[in-house]
Amino acid sequence: MASDALTPARTARTHRARLALPLLLLALLAPAGCDSGDGIVDGGSADTAAGEDGGGVDAGAVDGVRPPCPFTAAQVSELVDRKLRDEGNCSFGDGIAQLAVTTASATAGKATYDYQHDQAGQQYEKVVDLDRGERGYLAVKDVRGEAVLIDGKGAYTVTISSFGGGTAGNEQILRRTLDAIPA
Repeated sequence: MASDALTPARTARTHRARLALPLLLLALLAPAGCDSGDGIVDGGSADTAAGEDGGGVDAGAVDGVRPPCPFTAAQVSELVDRKLRDEGNCSFGDGIAQLAVTTASATAGKATYDYQHDQAGQQYEKVVDLDRGERGYLAVKDVRGEAVLIDGKGAYTVTISSFGGGTAGNEQILRRTLDAIPA
């Protein structure tokens, strides 16, 4: 009988152990954010920010290089039709709604794509494969969503929450955001 009481704990440990390797790979291959850390806040276009990161505008074109954040707070605010402020590391919010973009090299994005896609299928109501880039999907439910796009410049993961538009509204926000990422 004592072993029955421990079964859920053992099951949870086994489940966590199975998730450890993909999460470790994700942590090693994908950077935590897309801000260069140089304190640029709403300071011009994405091309200008790329040049100030120390690389040229095409710095993300090399497969092993992580592209810079593709947006400013003004650009994101226009995309979502809501005033958002720059919270650093390519994260934008207004105290309720949140939009964040994580960038990685195309190689890192490809290495974690299948795992991310599988997880999205378990967490979201709707998952749609995209026709843009090398690989991509969009996943939404009533209060949040995510989209992954891998193209020649790198990999972009966009996450949103609490915009209040339901599944359809979240899908529209993600599609507009993906369309605005420079090809």
